[in-house]
Amino acid sequence: MQAIVTIAGAQYRVKQDDTIVVDRLQSDVDSNLEFNEVLTVNDGKLTIGGKVSAKVIEHGRNATVLVFHKKRRKGYQKLNGHRQQYTKIQITGIA
Repeated sequence: MQAIVTIAGAQYRVKQDDTIVVDRLQSDVDSNLEFNEVLTVNDGKLTIGGKVSAKVIEHGRNATVLVFHKKRRKGYQKLNGHRQQYTKIQITGIA
């Protein structure tokens, strides 16, 4: 059984027991979540709507992405770094 669900503004195709990485969610580790914005569920026949439940596994931060700005012949240089926060969740049920 597969489902297409909207989580934190992005759409993901998920199956039972999948582990996915999404943008940071405001939930504690080992807490259960329920997502009601399910676009489709494919269980042999196509269904619209449903519910996906998940469990939060961990929170973390991705590797550093360096952002370098420069204007030629002006002596202007600026280097910034950014680390995006993420949440790793495991899909526990699709209804």
